Amino acid sequence: MTECGTILVVDHEDASRLAAVQAAVRLGYETRTAENAELLFERLETERPALAIVEVELPGPHMGFEVMRELHARFGEDLPVILVSASRATAFDRTAGLMLGADDYLVKPLDTGELLARLRRSLRRSTVSNGNGTSRDESSLSPREREILTLLANGRTQREIAAALVISPKTVATHIQHLLSKLGVHSRAQAVGVAYRLGLVELDVRAHALEAGLHTDG
Repeated sequence: MTECGTILVVDHEDASRLAAVQAAVRLGYETRTAENAELLFERLETERPALAIVEVELPGPHMGFEVMRELHARFGEDLPVILVSASRATAFDRTAGLMLGADDYLVKPLDTGELLARLRRSLRRSTVSNGNGTSRDESSLSPREREILTLLANGRTQREIAAALVISPKTVATHIQHLLSKLGVHSRAQAVGVAYRLGLVELDVRAHALEAGLHTDG
């Protein structure tokens, strides 16, 4: 399993199942997929997933609503479940799904950008602590800590980050320890995983400028 965890994808349509898997992978997650409820429960592991994406109109005797109820029964009501549907797309359908316990409700065909945004939002809302119960306060990251987190996410070493920001490696190490504490994680890999999951790092002009500096300083 990756540092982020696993996202379940239960959908009988190949195209939407693939879109969901690709979105989960982009956010740093492994996936467990199934075409119907029966296969899902055969393959379901005991470890709690981070999120589930469930089609409403699943083939077979069990619809998506039943799958959602079973997942909540096994893993707790706070497990975020995103329902997706091709035919049940009215405001009434969406409201019913949310009232039954869905964290979100999307209409097919799935738009990649919207799906990524909805996944990030659901994961952010559900993540108030890490797996060990350590508090997380990503909103308190300083601008410098966000710069360093962005460079870590781009695969830069401590020495390279120091060169790009014109600070000492020791100072970089101190910032890294502070951001690990604020994110409630214990390693740089975990920090990068959380950063992508919560949308804390994005490729922007500043990140490109810092990265370019790494190649011009040497």
